[in-house]
Amino acid sequence: MGKQHGTKRHGKHLVWDWNGTLLDDIQAVIGATNAAFAELGLEQITLARYRDLYTVPVPKFYERLMGRLPTEAEWALMDGVFHKHYWQRADECGLTAGAAELLAARQASGFTQSLLSLAPHTHLIPLVRRHGIEERFVRVDGRVGASTEGKAAHMVRHLAELPGVDPERIVVIGDAADDAVAAAHVGARAVLYTGGSHSRASLERVGVPVVDTLADAVAVAEELV
Repeated sequence: MGKQHGTKRHGKHLVWDWNGTLLDDIQAVIGATNAAFAELGLEQITLARYRDLYTVPVPKFYERLMGRLPTEAEWALMDGVFHKHYWQRADECGLTAGAAELLAARQASGFTQSLLSLAPHTHLIPLVRRHGIEERFVRVDGRVGASTEGKAAHMVRHLAELPGVDPERIVVIGDAADDAVAAAHVGARAVLYTGGSHSRASLERVGVPVVDTLADAVAVAEELV
């Protein structure tokens, strides 16, 4: 399911999120979301409103906007439209400022890091390779199951493929509450970044450190464990 290669494993291990964290794709997400909303005649959403309301699983996010859960047919339609438009835009997205340098520096230091995303694995790997950062990670895992699955179960499978990595020495860096929930589920810590899917106010309610840059995220992670 993922990519793995040998490296030194000591000290802190970082598990990076992809969308909205390493990949600066929030504008692509908003564009694709509004394309999906248009299919059902829903009002277009601003970035600020998206960040205030976003949650996973995604049907719950739609419930906040619609006042009810979407029907199976509505969900299938919106999910399909979203992914069609998102992946048309994803190729044009760059890495978050400083991400490539942070990943390279951490690898050079001898510490380990991996990448865990709910993006489909078959789409994720080509993007990671295109940005030239695949070799920075001891493992890269994208989603292979249902798109409504949360990140906690995905995190369990990810860590099972990282023998020798102690959850108590892991810090998850992501942009969503779900990243912190997944970290807590396996006994790890989390740092949340404000450049992605959630507002700072909604992230601060989660109860973990919240930062505005990835450099700050790494610095805080170093202090956590």
